[in-house]
Amino acid sequence: MRFGYWMPVFGGWLRNVEDEGMHASWDEVAALARRSEQIGYDLSLVAELNLNDIKGVDAPSLDAWSTAAALTAVTQRLELMVAVRPTFHLPALLAKQAATIDGIGGGGRLSLNVVSSWWQDEARMYGVRFEQHDDRYARTAEWLDVLDGVWSQPRFSYQGRYYTVEDTVLEPKPITRPRPTIYAGGESEAAKELIATKCDAYVMHGDPPERVAEKIADMRARRARLGLGSMLFGVAGFTIVRDTVDEAERELARITDVRASAAGFANFQQWLSGTQLETTVALQEYSVSNRGLRSGLVGTPDVVRERVAAFADAGVDLLLLQCSPQAEEMERFAEGVIAPLRSATAAR
Repeated sequence: MRFGYWMPVFGGWLRNVEDEGMHASWDEVAALARRSEQIGYDLSLVAELNLNDIKGVDAPSLDAWSTAAALTAVTQRLELMVAVRPTFHLPALLAKQAATIDGIGGGGRLSLNVVSSWWQDEARMYGVRFEQHDDRYARTAEWLDVLDGVWSQPRFSYQGRYYTVEDTVLEPKPITRPRPTIYAGGESEAAKELIATKCDAYVMHGDPPERVAEKIADMRARRARLGLGSMLFGVAGFTIVRDTVDEAERELARITDVRASAAGFANFQQWLSGTQLETTVALQEYSVSNRGLRSGLVGTPDVVRERVAAFADAGVDLLLLQCSPQAEEMERFAEGVIAPLRSATAAR
């Protein structure tokens, strides 16, 4: 099992807790990235939004790609999974940026999380065309074709409905071979077919291990029908690790005290209308994104380690974690969960 975390480019993860003691700043994300390597984390997901989805549109947020490039330069082994939305980036130009970042800091530490745009207001503010759900996935399929082509071929030409490139030269190629890992998530039929066909890894919203196991089985069956090999599987989760169950439950109650007047509530409603999820999202989960609480990573270290083991048994390769306050909670998780699990593995 690998352990990843969401880089706090929005200055926090709780929509209804105004002050988490975190800030969207270079100094904070750089310090967190360096420390995370020391305490056992493998990967950080850098989300891409030009507006702040969590704290409200007037709050600061960091750009994903410039942040990822800088973080790669100041870390040694941390993988940077950078979110990218095809509607905001021409594929050959993004491929060039990605190949350059993949060569920084020793090289081979970039991966992509390809995300369908869902926020219509953000697209309008930034002058980007907003397309309907299945149209976005049709565009993404072509986008991935161009990305893979310019990464793998000396010269590449492509003519599609959305993109045309002619005799494109991209050098240097990415260091990661055969290409940087392409992660993607989605629960609609269009999303799952696209991911099974063109991606290397499937990342899921939070759910119990038994539900995640069903999703993994479905994706493996899709890959088998296509004659494709294995892929990686990741799942989101929100962590609260405390010495006692009562302490963990008190913290859970604090962060799920939903106030519909919070600055991010309108964004949350727009996200719901712009996605096709398999599960009705409860209002109480508004405070924690990506259904993170449904993963059940809340409790004492022993309880959370058992839950992590259940995810591993289900076929999960990567946990993508959110927590708050982030630095303190990541320390607790590393000490109480990551270190004992890896010690036990090494002893076997």
